Formats: sequence, structure tokens, C-alpha cells
Amino acid sequence: MPDGQHTPSVVGRVLGTDDATPLEFWVAVAPGAHLQLDDVVALDRVLPTGEPVAIYGIVGQVRARHEGATFDSDVFLIADGVLPAEVAEAAQVQVTRIVPETFVPPLPGTEVRKASDAERDAALDFDSVDRSLPAGLSRDDEPIHLDLDFLDGTKGAHVNISGISGVATKTSYATFLLYSLFSSGVLGGEAANTKGLIFNVKGEDLLFLDEPNSQLTADQAARYEHLGLTPAPFPSVGIVAPPRRNDPHATPATGARTSGVSPFFWTIDTFCRESLLPFLFADSEDERQQYTIVVQSVTAQLAAATKGAPSADGAVRIDGTTVRTFGQLVDVIERKLIPDHPDEPADPRWTGRAVSGGSINAFVRRLASATRHLEHLIRADVDNAPRFQLDLDANQLTVVDIHQLHDRAKRFVVGVVLRQAFEAKEASGVAHPLQFIVLDELNKYAPRDSSSPIKEILLDVAERGRSLGIILIGAQQTASEVERRIVANSAIRVVGRLDTAEAGRDQYGFLPGVQRQRATILKPGTMYLSQPRLPVPLLLEFPFPAWATRSAEAGHHGSGAPFGDPADPFDRL
Repeated sequence: MPDGQHTPSVVGRVLGTDDATPLEFWVAVAPGAHLQLDDVVALDRVLPTGEPVAIYGIVGQVRARHEGATFDSDVFLIADGVLPAEVAEAAQVQVTRIVPETFVPPLPGTEVRKASDAERDAALDFDSVDRSLPAGLSRDDEPIHLDLDFLDGTKGAHVNISGISGVATKTSYATFLLYSLFSSGVLGGEAANTKGLIFNVKGEDLLFLDEPNSQLTADQAARYEHLGLTPAPFPSVGIVAPPRRNDPHATPATGARTSGVSPFFWTIDTFCRESLLPFLFADSEDERQQYTIVVQSVTAQLAAATKGAPSADGAVRIDGTTVRTFGQLVDVIERKLIPDHPDEPADPRWTGRAVSGGSINAFVRRLASATRHLEHLIRADVDNAPRFQLDLDANQLTVVDIHQLHDRAKRFVVGVVLRQAFEAKEASGVAHPLQFIVLDELNKYAPRDSSSPIKEILLDVAERGRSLGIILIGAQQTASEVERRIVANSAIRVVGRLDTAEAGRDQYGFLPGVQRQRATILKPGTMYLSQPRLPVPLLLEFPFPAWATRSAEAGHHGSGAPFGDPADPFDRL
């Protein structure tokens, strides 16, 4: 038994009526004792050579039954004292670790004890982790850790979080992981320069991360302290939002958050120079259309028009025409593709190799339809427009608010910002300091059965990000609808409440049967965590956010009446 272990609490003995294997065995629970799901247990076996072996495991199932009963109806006779019978409880244990690695089964009759303190750390392999990240708490408020080597790219990278919207608290857990990374000290001196990027895709929950949560109770604060964390808001947060439509001053379009928000958009020069046009056609069906040939040709011509130094005001001159708005840019492109005079041929440099008139018209229709959704995001009609372009290095954590945008505009922003972050890491030539990206609704941006420019970037992040120091924390309701290679490259898998049909998908094969069934009834704030060091996923809870998740909790940047039940702090996250 490891040093520092308390007096062991014997809870039963290994059953002899069920097979015991090196991976799984059953324990008969002793009278007066009990075992419940997720309890950590330990036992010892001495080999014929005299070598001791410690076997550790987690309780995955518990059963109780009458011994001595023959028929179902005997339960009534036994309860009345007519038939003699005993209640027998047994627990199924899933082995997590054997020390040393001599894979032998436990012997029937061997005493089984609850593991705690140093022995619990050994059972969960926490004692051999050099750099452990606080990841949450067990149901009995014991810390649960992640091996940072499987998150920061040393041995693996990326996190994938699945669960039902509004119940699984996916984004809440993602922000907790970021806070733990920034505040636990696990990153050492690199913490201050490590960056985080979050896309706020729903509501305004993530627009108050820099404000303390007024509803944080003393009990919840104590849970942070138990993890070695100080409950506090994120210290360095930059919040950016799209400008209001038709606003000549580019005032950020936010609701409850009324200050501390900066607008962002791209100038016409940047749009053309950096070949951003394809991100306007990032719908899942677009890559299968013939007009993508036109997209590529027009993109090349726009880039050619911006050769040389960037313009000071963000505008572009194309064939003598000064373009300051997205609408004007669309007009110029249309004239190149569909001349005013019917006998005048289209410019082949813009249409590309021979394509049909139908393909050109399809391109023009889609481009024109994008105008009303994107004209406030691509513009040079504001004084000193280049200063509004996104700077991902200005703060430790950048929140990009896109929740009010049309889906097409959301895809454009996500794709362009992801490319900006990825290319910045490529250009730096070094993996550290790390760049973390949190993106919810991953199934929209990297769907399983189609392709798009955004999906290609996400695949690059998933497959090459580890070596570049760019780490994806992706979340979605249904992992079965996300590109397989993105999910497969995530070393850390987290599952909250799942839909019953989704829980049966192959993507959740890392969950044993009982855990998969149990995932359909998990409560908010409770997740299953799977990491490479352990063969069994761990059930964890994480503390209520120490940062505000709505204006009523912050009380500084907006106003609003509280809603939900304060006694159940996760009821709305």
C-alpha cells in the first residue's frame, strides 16, 4: 500500500461465483458496507514467486438480489419472513491499473478496500503524471486530473466534447478547462503568453468572462480551492462583435453587454488580398457545384488587383473603380462576369476555363444573396477602417461574438478567423506558447459527409495543429455528424448528457456499456472524461463558473432580471 494511505476500509471480497479476469471482476459487498458507481477500489495479490501485485479499479455496476429465492413472487414471502433468504450485493469492478504490470486476475475471496489519498492517485494513474491539469471533481469531491502531455501536443492534443444542447453544458466545461490551463500554474512561465480564442455562437453567455459571478456561492468557491484554483474571472479578455448594420461608426452590435466590446470587420483590401471570397461559399453543398471554378478565378483576379502595399484606407481600385463597400465589390464582379451588352463576351480571366452560363449565373446569384448578410463585415467606408481588423494577440483570451449573425456570415467569420490563427502559428515557426481554440457546433463547420474551406482548415488543425501548437477544443451535440478524422485526432474525449439514439453510435465506443447507458441521464455539470492514460472513463463534476455568464450575474456591463433556480446553478448553461 503506498505511503501516506489512511487505514484501508475493507468493503468486500472478490466473488468466486463470477469469473475474475485481469480486466474485470465482481466483489461481494460485506454486511454493513456498500459500494456505489464510480467508487475506486484496490486489492493485493501475492504471486507464487512471492512478488506482490496491486490491482486497482472503478465500480462500473452494482447489483442486489435475494439468495435463496426461486420465483419472482418469492420476494413477498421473504419480506413476510415465510421463506429464508439473504440479500446479497455485488459490484462489478473495471480494472484501471495493475502495478507492476503482471496481468493476473484477483483471486476469489481476496479482501477489497476503498482506495483513498495516495492509493486513489495510484489507482487513477495520477501519481505518475508529471504535469497534471485540474479537470474537475469526483462525486465525492476528490480532484480529477488530466495529463497535460495529451493536451498540449507533447503526446497528443485536442479535446472533443459531446452532449445535448442546453443540458450537457459543453461550452461551460470548455471555458473551465481554459481557466484551469491559464490559472493552475501547469503551464509555468508560458501561461501569460498562451492564447485562447472562443467563438460565441449562442446567446451572450460568453460576453462576461471578465466579470466575477455574483451568484458564486461559498461552497462552489471552495470546490475551486480544492482543485488548487482561485475562483475569479478571466483576467485578460478581449471581446469583439460585428458592427451594427448601416452604422457609419461601426458600433458593435451587442445587447446586454454595453461597454468593453470592440467591433471587428475586414476591409475590402484585406478581403481581396487574402483571398477570402471562398469562405462566402462555405455551405456544405457548395464544393460539389461547378461554379466553384468561377469562385477560384474571381478570387485570383481580386488578389491580383491588390498587388503592392495595402491601401491606407482599406479600399481597392479595380480597373479604375474605387471600391469601398461590399455591395460595390459585388457590382464590379457582376460586370466582369455578365457584361451590360449581350454581345460583349465575359472576361475569361474572371470566369476561368470554359464554364456554362448557368454556372456563372449561379455564382452571381449566390454572391448577390450574401450581400445583405455580409456587407457590414466587409467594408472600407469607415474612417481608418484597417484599425478594426481582428487582433488575436491583444489579449490572453479573445471572444468573437457571432451569435446574431446569419449562418452564412457565421461560417465566413469562423473560417477566416481560424485561418488567421492557423497561419499565424505556422508563420511563428514554434509551437509554444500555445493557441487554444474553442468552437461549438462543430458539426456545422466540419460535417461528416461534405467538404468546405472551413472543414479543410479544421482538418489541418486536427492533424497538424499538435506540432504547430494550435489546440482545438471542439464541441457538438452529435459526434456522429462530425468529420471522423477530427474526432479521432482528439486525445481527450468528454461526454455530457447524450440522446439515447446518439449514445448507441460507434463514435462512443470508448464508453463501456454501463457508462454509455448512464450518459443518457447525466445531470448538467456532470461529464464523462476519457483520456489515454486510463482504460475507463471517469465521471466528473466541475464547479459553477466563477465568471459571469449573463448580465445579471455581472452587474457591471448591463442589466437584467435573474432567471432559473439559483439552487441549481447549471439549469441554464
